[in-house]
Amino acid sequence: MKRPGLGVLLCALLTGQAGATDASAEPSAAPTVESAVTTLSGLPTPSDPEHQPDAMLGTGLRAEVPGEAAIGLALQREIKRGKASWYGKRFHGRRTASGERFNMYALTAAHPSLPFGTLLRVRHLESGREVVVRVNDRGPFARGRILDLSHAAAEALGMIDAGETKVALHHD
Repeated sequence: MKRPGLGVLLCALLTGQAGATDASAEPSAAPTVESAVTTLSGLPTPSDPEHQPDAMLGTGLRAEVPGEAAIGLALQREIKRGKASWYGKRFHGRRTASGERFNMYALTAAHPSLPFGTLLRVRHLESGREVVVRVNDRGPFARGRILDLSHAAAEALGMIDAGETKVALHHD
């Protein structure tokens, strides 16, 4: 949420210009920066446990920029664009490279190098449809492709008939 006056207020407080109309004003009457931020802008203070980052779970990561909050941008970055294909019935029930059995009805994918268990948000570049998949296999083994999706994931993207399509991969 943008707060356009926050930067001006903080600058005024830090330079001692806020609230002083003459040089005889008492220094103890001036608000502190922390109280001004908490009361005037509604931003959480560092002592607010609800807004503390949880590094173990990878949640709550944020970069604070004056006037706006960029939440988890590092975790939502696009990592690659290219062609994706899908695989299904022929491999259903067989062991994947991770050791689990392939389930064509699960939202999974095969990637050549990402660790097993990695969650990827796959965006169809033409339709804009997205699906979150879990990497549980290695592949694709066809040249020029960056990802093999399960039948369910391909269906969610609307690419069953096409067989392959251009996608963007985002690491959530």
